[in-house]
Amino acid sequence: MTSNGSQATAALAGTDRQERVDGAQPAIELLGLRRSFGPVNVLRGVDLEVLPGERVLLVGPNGSGKTTLIKTLATLLRPTAGQARVAGFDVVREADMVRRCVGLVGHQTFLYGELTAAENLAFYARMYGVEDGSRCRETLWLVGLSERADKQTRTLSRGMQQRLALARVALHRPPVLLLDEPDAGLDQQGITVLDTLLRGSAESGCAVLFTSHNLQRGLEMASRVAVLSKGRIVFQAPRERLNAGDFEEAYRRHIGATS
Repeated sequence: MTSNGSQATAALAGTDRQERVDGAQPAIELLGLRRSFGPVNVLRGVDLEVLPGERVLLVGPNGSGKTTLIKTLATLLRPTAGQARVAGFDVVREADMVRRCVGLVGHQTFLYGELTAAENLAFYARMYGVEDGSRCRETLWLVGLSERADKQTRTLSRGMQQRLALARVALHRPPVLLLDEPDAGLDQQGITVLDTLLRGSAESGCAVLFTSHNLQRGLEMASRVAVLSKGRIVFQAPRERLNAGDFEEAYRRHIGATS
C-alpha cells in the first residue's frame, strides 16, 4: 500500500455524511440510533443516510452491530434511543408502513420448505398485493430458477434457497432493500445474480443497504461503503474513491486490527 493511498483513506475517514444530489431525501435515515440488550450496548449512536439509488455496503467485525442495525430498520427490533426512518416512515410510530416498503433478506430465508419455488413466490405475491401474474415467473427467471420452479424448496441447495429468498424480496419492487449477508451460500452464478439484482434495483431508484464479510466482493457491488465498529459508523467513502487495497487498509485501521 502506498503512502498516497494511506493519505487518501485517512482523508476519507472524516466523511460521515453522504452528499445529497438534487435535494434527494434519504430513503434510510438514522440519527443517534441506539440499541441495547440489557446492560450490553450494541448500537451506540449510529448516524447514517442512504439515498434512493444507492448501494451501501455495511461492513464490520462480528459483534459490531450489523445484524442488529438491519433488524432495527426492518422493525424486528425496537430502538432503545435515537431516530430511524425508512422511506420517510418512523420505524417505531409507523412500523406497518415501514414493513410495506422494505424487502428483507436475513440469516433465515423465510421460505416454506414444503412449497415449491413458484408456490412460495405466489404466496408472497398475495401478501404483497402483487396482482401481475407474470411477475413471479419473471422474478424466478431473474434469479436463474425457472427450471426449478416446480421443485419443493426443501430439496433445493442452500445457494438456490438463497437465490429464491432474493426473488422473494425483489417480487414487489420495494423502495428499500435490507440485505444481511445476501452473498452467504452463493456460488459464482449466484453472486452474478445478486450483483445484477443490486444494480438493477438501484437503477430503478431503490435504496440498498447490505452487509458482507467479503470486503472485495462487497466493494465491487457497492456504490458507497460504511464501516461499523463497536456500534458506531467509523468510516464512510464513495466506491469510486477506493480500490480494494485502500478499502482493506481503511477497514483494518478503523476497527483497530493489525496485519
